[in-house]
Amino acid sequence: MAEPFLKWPGGKRWLVQRHSGLFPSTFRRYIEPFLGGGAVFFHLAPSRAILSDANSELINAYKCLQAHPEIIDRKLRRLHAHHGPRLYYRMRAMKPTSAMGKAIRFIYLNRTCFNGIYRVNHKGEFNVPMGSKDLVEYPDGLLLAVAERLRAASLKVADFEETIDCASKGDFVFVDPPYTVMHNNNNFIKYNASLFSWTDQVRLSSALRRAASRGALIMLSNADHDSVRTLYCKFGYHHRIDRSSVLAAESAHRCKTSELLITTYRTFNGEQAHGALRLARGGQAEAHA
Repeated sequence: MAEPFLKWPGGKRWLVQRHSGLFPSTFRRYIEPFLGGGAVFFHLAPSRAILSDANSELINAYKCLQAHPEIIDRKLRRLHAHHGPRLYYRMRAMKPTSAMGKAIRFIYLNRTCFNGIYRVNHKGEFNVPMGSKDLVEYPDGLLLAVAERLRAASLKVADFEETIDCASKGDFVFVDPPYTVMHNNNNFIKYNASLFSWTDQVRLSSALRRAASRGALIMLSNADHDSVRTLYCKFGYHHRIDRSSVLAAESAHRCKTSELLITTYRTFNGEQAHGALRLARGGQAEAHA
């Protein structure tokens, strides 16, 4: 069975495991403009998909795996045998020129860096330190299964608005942008704001409203914040979902947090897998994980 092959901060494995009833049961085509680790795509296993991200290194890794899983699997097993600080920082400093070389480096660093964080400095250089995980290779057959699943997908580097504007009647658009809100002092959100500004949030809102008017089904995951709820006032059904935060380095600092899910369709007549949802058009419905 195919599953996400990358670690990605803010990934949605927890969502597909605990709240699968929130996804539409049928749709024509799956569209995801902020691909990241792709947890929802792998869970739904659509027969047709458009997957995109602004991160060209990420999309290159997906494309290379889609076309050449055996080569990637073999090279990662070789790296696994020699993994350690010396290899990690040598790989981090490398600047491969081939698509395959870039993909191997990207996946290796993702497997072994701190918390799977993708971060570059002002020169565009990856600068995340080595993490505690030392597993580079994948279980037998996993990358082949991932490649098989990806054959149903069109992959591209694109701005989210371009991808969302492809959506038409019956398509399901899952949107999970970096969480940015107005006037918030949280350092993680401040970092996201350098990647995805509040202006981008407003632009995203407009793109989703246009797609919904064309008949696309929308699910948006976003920060549970008044500014976001106001931005999407009178748009869809609002679900407040509790979950545990895993962003802190130490488990003692991890805590319960909440996220806002907005869907343009009713989910199981107002119920989802782990409890009833009180739904109101453009309002808030609470669900506790």
